Amino acid sequence: MYKLYYFPGNANLAPHMLLNEIGAAHELILVDCKANAQKSDAYLKVNPLGRVPTLLDDDLIVTEATAICLHLVDRHPEAGLAPSVGTAARAQFYQWMAYLTNTLQAELMTYFYPERLAQDAALAAHIKASAETRIGGMLDYIDNALEQNGGAALTGDRVSAADFYLLMLARWTRFFGKPARDYPFIGNHVRYLLERPAVQKTFAAEGIVTPLV
Repeated sequence: MYKLYYFPGNANLAPHMLLNEIGAAHELILVDCKANAQKSDAYLKVNPLGRVPTLLDDDLIVTEATAICLHLVDRHPEAGLAPSVGTAARAQFYQWMAYLTNTLQAELMTYFYPERLAQDAALAAHIKASAETRIGGMLDYIDNALEQNGGAALTGDRVSAADFYLLMLARWTRFFGKPARDYPFIGNHVRYLLERPAVQKTFAAEGIVTPLV
């Protein structure tokens, strides 16, 4: 049985949705980040980086949300959560996973933690506002891509792990001046994903309440 170390709504949300979409048996282990439990001696023995999430697959320890998602789609190809290896759609899937992680998620971290870049409060506020503007441009790009693809999914016409990852990041923008849900194609897409039983099960298990996105 998988074990997923999580904190509600954190980067574990995407792999957690995948576990439920796959129907894989798993145990959730809460890491209370509000109490800084991710830096506790006990958790650092599992994940020396002191970050959430971490997935235990028997003796294998996998960290980083994207790596966990890619591991799960490879372990469960029957679930169809990634296009076939070697296809153009698979290349696009890799592209989207990289973009969501390395570009959008990275900029969201700048938005949420501007003090990491500047101790001066006024400068941190400027960094935060600039990050929100850049994120808006990224959401425009994703929205246009979904429009070009008919709005069905980021890759092809079937939902993949990339779409669940997008839902997680879209949720993180819910208090923006223009959140992801207000973009026409992203908004329709995340509302469609929210209707999936696996997503509803995940949000309930993590105790996530409205606004969901």
